[in-house]
Amino acid sequence: MTLFLEAAATTGVGGGMPMLLMIIIMFAVFYFFVIRPENKKKKKTEEMRNSLSLGDEIITIGGMIGKIVQITEDTITFETGEDRVRIQTKKWAISTTAKMEAEEAKTGKK
Repeated sequence: MTLFLEAAATTGVGGGMPMLLMIIIMFAVFYFFVIRPENKKKKKTEEMRNSLSLGDEIITIGGMIGKIVQITEDTITFETGEDRVRIQTKKWAISTTAKMEAEEAKTGKK
């Protein structure tokens, strides 16, 4: 019985506080290095998709490149190359624009 009491006395009563502090610190690190940058990226992409205009060069998530010829509320029609093939796609399928890629190349971010 005394051995048990001595072991309990050496661990301390507030043994859970450092563990709680570590969990809070881990959540903060996770938030600032994973969640927050991802939310910023989503917001930037959504702003780009909402600011598309006729004549912009776009790249879809499938890798197709073309120039916008028509925009509706949730779809975009674009032409590819000299053959003038028109493709209609949803706005969420637009990955980036030529302007965004040029800005990223200048700043060195990618």
